[in-house]
Amino acid sequence: MQLRTVTENLEQYNTEKMNQLLVEMYGQEQVEYQLERYQQLMHNYHQQFGDGNIQLFSSPGRSEIGGNHTDHNYGKVLATSINLDTISAAVPVDEPYITIVSEGYSEVYKIHTSELEPVAGEGGTLALIRGIVAGFAQWGLQVGGFNAYVSTNVLAASGLSSSASFEMLITSILNTFYNNSQVDIVNMARIGQYAENKFWNKPSGLLDQMACAHGGLIAIDFINPKEPAIQHVPYDFNAQGYEMVIVNTGGNHADLTADYAAVPEEMKAVAEALGHEVCRQITLEEVYSNLASLREQTGDRAILRALHFLEENDRVDEQVKALQSNEWDHFLELITGSGNSSWKWLQNVYQDSHTREQSISIALAITEIFLKQHHAGACRVHGGGFAGVILTILPKPLVSEYTALIEKTLGTSTYIINVRQHGSICLNNYLN
Repeated sequence: MQLRTVTENLEQYNTEKMNQLLVEMYGQEQVEYQLERYQQLMHNYHQQFGDGNIQLFSSPGRSEIGGNHTDHNYGKVLATSINLDTISAAVPVDEPYITIVSEGYSEVYKIHTSELEPVAGEGGTLALIRGIVAGFAQWGLQVGGFNAYVSTNVLAASGLSSSASFEMLITSILNTFYNNSQVDIVNMARIGQYAENKFWNKPSGLLDQMACAHGGLIAIDFINPKEPAIQHVPYDFNAQGYEMVIVNTGGNHADLTADYAAVPEEMKAVAEALGHEVCRQITLEEVYSNLASLREQTGDRAILRALHFLEENDRVDEQVKALQSNEWDHFLELITGSGNSSWKWLQNVYQDSHTREQSISIALAITEIFLKQHHAGACRVHGGGFAGVILTILPKPLVSEYTALIEKTLGTSTYIINVRQHGSICLNNYLN
């Protein structure tokens, strides 16, 4: 097979179909920037690996709109893939090695496709690659070698799921190159979760991977976690004249694994004390009837977290109904309610062990004052919490004033995000 040069690869993707796909993925205003981004990606691939018949891949980050910390207890979530993504130029190879170079990092990540046991002390990137390959083998799927150059604009340690975005990128490459693109979204997500849980020791649920893999605004019900129910919720926030703004709070992104793990553990402790496995199986009446003994067995924070689960689960249903009925003001009220519940009951806006640093709380306080002054919008902690980012939804005319306020007070960055209809994809599948 004749390997394409960089010029030939650039010409292959310089088409009207490519431009149209970029419009669908990122919006008309970003087409020129994104085309240059993919062209630079291909240049970098050739510089690192030489000639090759490049295929292009993209995997979005995600935003959680409702259902904060519910998926791990079989709850409901409203989430969306976003226009920030992890992209790759990749080529299959005959040798049984996966070699990945990531923009901005000097390390070359390389594994043998038969070495599928966790390696003590291995860094997160290699651990995830190895875990995904092991997941494909565990699911009886095909694996093989490839070279890939990767670039991302999904903020790390931000609650936008940069890790899940990367995981779904690697699963998409293996799915395309060695499985005829036949692995469905749920199994792709489960493989990513398997890699995080078993090879990176991160106790994640399935929300992040599902939202990155699927695309669009979706409601997910994890009552059967092996076969979660997905409902597409077609809605255009921009049509309401609002923007979704992610605020980097500038927090300390120290290891938060213990804090994240405590949330599902404490929720499950309440469920187990009531004779169940997870909070999806308990009722408010059971909690009230057994409150005294629960406080003794599990502690008050665990009960508050279980109460958050019950209320948040119902709130997701209300959010979906509000959007379907175009009740925008009520939807914003529900966003505020979700944020308040996360702050007061779930208690994931700062670490108990680092009370002097409460960057998310400060950002929320500044934002709430701003929204109150303008009588518009809503905000909430975003993602896993404890450090990272917040989500603010506000009218477009207020965005520049708000971002200037954040820059003035916190000195941190803001990012406007949009719903992206495409999940983790091989672009070539849409160009042929």
